[in-house]
Amino acid sequence: MNQTFQVQGMTCGHCERAVTEAVKQVDPQAEVKIDRSTGTVDVQSSAGRAALAHAIAEEGYAVAA
Repeated sequence: MNQTFQVQGMTCGHCERAVTEAVKQVDPQAEVKIDRSTGTVDVQSSAGRAALAHAIAEEGYAVAA
């Protein structure tokens, strides 16, 4: 299932890696595409939206509802 998140606070490549790794902790098979300029994180995953959003938030990034 494709899910899109609006994530605030990503400013560099390290931020992108942190968000990607957080998602992959929930679903190692997930495909993650990040557009830092718009703050958009597209995730192709069978994991639940809440679990993915929580993992991103745990890394210190604000996830819009």
